[in-house]
Parts: sequence; structure tokens; C-alpha cells
Amino acid sequence: MNDVIDKNIKLENNNKQLFNICLRTSSLKNPGSIKTYQSIGGYEQIKRILKNKIDPQQLIDEIKISGLRGRGGAGFPTGVKWSFMPRDYDGTKYIVCNSDEGEPGTFKDRDIIRYNPHQLIEGMIIGAYIMNAQVGFNYIHGEIWEDYVFFEKAIEDARKAGFLGNNILGSGFDFELHAVHGYGAYICGEETALIESIEGKKGQPRYKPPFPATYGIYGKPTNVNNTETYASIPWIIEHGGQEFMSHGVPNSGGTKIFSVSGHVEKPGNYEIQLGMPFRQLLAEAGGVWKNRQLKAVIPGGPSTPVVPANIIIDATLDYDGLAQIGSSVGAGSMIVMDDSTCMVQALRRLSYFFYEESCGQCTPCREGTGWVYRIIDRIFKGQATLADLDLLTDVSKKISGRTICALGDAAATPVLSFIKHFRSEFENFIKHGKSVN
Repeated sequence: MNDVIDKNIKLENNNKQLFNICLRTSSLKNPGSIKTYQSIGGYEQIKRILKNKIDPQQLIDEIKISGLRGRGGAGFPTGVKWSFMPRDYDGTKYIVCNSDEGEPGTFKDRDIIRYNPHQLIEGMIIGAYIMNAQVGFNYIHGEIWEDYVFFEKAIEDARKAGFLGNNILGSGFDFELHAVHGYGAYICGEETALIESIEGKKGQPRYKPPFPATYGIYGKPTNVNNTETYASIPWIIEHGGQEFMSHGVPNSGGTKIFSVSGHVEKPGNYEIQLGMPFRQLLAEAGGVWKNRQLKAVIPGGPSTPVVPANIIIDATLDYDGLAQIGSSVGAGSMIVMDDSTCMVQALRRLSYFFYEESCGQCTPCREGTGWVYRIIDRIFKGQATLADLDLLTDVSKKISGRTICALGDAAATPVLSFIKHFRSEFENFIKHGKSVN
């Protein structure tokens, strides 16, 4: 199998381009200010909605037309998820923005918070109106303190402008928004662990059902969506669901931010129209660095399967396109690896992350991630046998599908995909104490 592709790739004609929706203020002066956001029509949609008392179902239908899917990794249709919130519930309902991006290679949400916070806030206000929620929280990862402080300032500015609080714009609609500072625990990216943390408890996932839409914060109906998902809403309501869909492909409407890191000349966040060829995004990121060749890519973050260069090079970046090559969009946390990468060392580092970040609630994950890391560490230190590769696969399969939340699956995914595509490199390391490079 050819594991490398030349850096000097030739792009085919394709009409999918970089197109900013969630990051549309990033090139403007003082992008995070409320004044800048209002200069491009910010908060006009919530004004229009409240003034005309638009039927929430009409707005949900528009979001369904847009094809917007959850941008945090699961990819569940947003309009469908919002329709799960009970309409006739007599009591407080909550919405939560999940900005707890703690997975390696994931850094898109913090750019929205820093460079376009008011679009996120307006998206949450619109979401609260649709779902008739009175209180919202933005749960922000604990290791980006400056962004947390920045978002608190944005909330205060929105409140002073009359977009938060009681009787917003004289409409009779009440909604209050709070920022919550996490503590850097990867497990709190799982929605029910995040809810537990907001309640002041140890961040551990809940059994489901019941799902948050019926039993969330303090036992009340709660919706949880990713930062990028909420930030897409004002644009969809302004331009229409069909227009948003037109910027993607069937089953993958709109734009998606890919956080491109690793061995590229220009790492960073790239908001692309879904369906863009991988070749094109790689070129936008300057290609593989140091005139080296592409070896492998993790398209959506370490919890998505690694893909060799010869498989991903002709793929399109959308939900179906990546599924067809055995991986997924995930959170769009793309890690690019050149031909100098030792896959044993790379997997050792990833497996250590999942071992350290296991919350310890489920035995398969608590014990299994430790087993996995120690086996890979034995391979790296030259103390393993070929039988350890089968043991590694067996342990990973016994973690997957046997935990309360999907993070057990996330820990097993890199192991199974690395061995599937690069087993010969692991065997070479066991026999000769080095990779094939």
C-alpha cells in the first residue's frame, strides 16, 4: 500500500470554497465587539422574530430545510433535536452551548467566542425563543480562560443593549444567559457530564434514557448544542434554510469549520463549504510542510478513524464523503501527518490522552484505556511481542460499545484504525525497535 502522496497536488475544478458564516466578523476591525456585529446586521433577526412573534415551528422548519447538523461531533440534525423539547412543559427550561472543546487538535469554538461572540449569543437567544427556554449556559473549556473572560464581557454588552434579561425589547420574552467556566476535563464535552458539572457535581455521564430534552439540568428539559451549531442559526434565519443548504451538499448542508493542525504550512481554522475536496483544503492550508509527503490524516479529531493518504486524497469533506472512506467529520479537528511520522509514537500519545481523561465511571473504559496505553508503551519500549497486537485489538473491541457514553468508543477508535491501516509499522517496531521510516 502506498502510504505517501506528493505535496505538489493538482486541484480539480470544484465550486466549493472557503465561506465564512460563523467566522464572518473575523476579518473586521474589533471583530468581537457588539458594534461590529451590529454593523453587519447583527441582532436584527431576533428583533424581527420578537416584533412579528414568528411561530417557533416555522423557525424549526427553516432550520430543518438548512440541513444543519450538530457541529460538535455527533452530527445529529439540529432542527429535529430542537423539536424534541416539550412545548407544553410548565416550568423552567434550559439551553446549553457546549464550548468544552478538550480533544487534541480541536480549537474552532474558541475562535467563535473570541471573534464573533455576539452571533453565538444571538443564536442562543433565537434557540431559547424557539424552545421557550428561560435560562442558557455557555460551558467554556477550562484551559481558555481569556476567552471565558471575553465572553462574559460580550454577555454584559448584550444585556446592556437590551437583548438579554426580562421582557427583551418589550416583547414579554425573558431569557438570561450565563457563562460557566469548566476545569479542563475532557469528559465534560459529553453532554450529560457537562450538565452534571453545571449542577456543581463531578463531571460524569448519565445513563440515557432519560435524555436531556426531558430530564436535563436540575431534572428540567434541556437542549445541548455545540458553539458552531448555535452560531450558524442567525445566518440561517436571515438568509433562509435553502440558501444555507446550497453552501453544502445533500445530507451535509452549509459550512463547517475545520481546525487544521499538524504537518501543514499554514495551520489554523478554515470555514469551508461542506463537500470541498480534501485536496483543496490541504492546498488552502499551504500543503504538507517542509516539502514532505502526506502519510495520513485524522479528519475529525482523535475520536475519528485515521485514514491513509492514498484513501483520503480523493475524498470530499462532508458527512457522507468521509463515511465512505471509513472515517467521519467529527468536530472537524483535522490532524495532518507527513511521511516522517512514527505511527506507533503517535498512537502512544493519543492512547495516553484517553487513559488520562477517562472519568473512571465505567470499568471497560477505566481499566481498558490503561491496558491499551501500557501495551502500546511496551511496543514503543521494545518489550512487546507480535501477540500484543492481537491483545491490543481485543481489549479495544471490549471497550467499544460497553460504556455509558461514547467516549469509550472514542478511546478505541484510534487504536483499531491505526492497527488496521498501519499494522506493518507496528510489527516492524516490535521486531526491530523502530518504525519503517
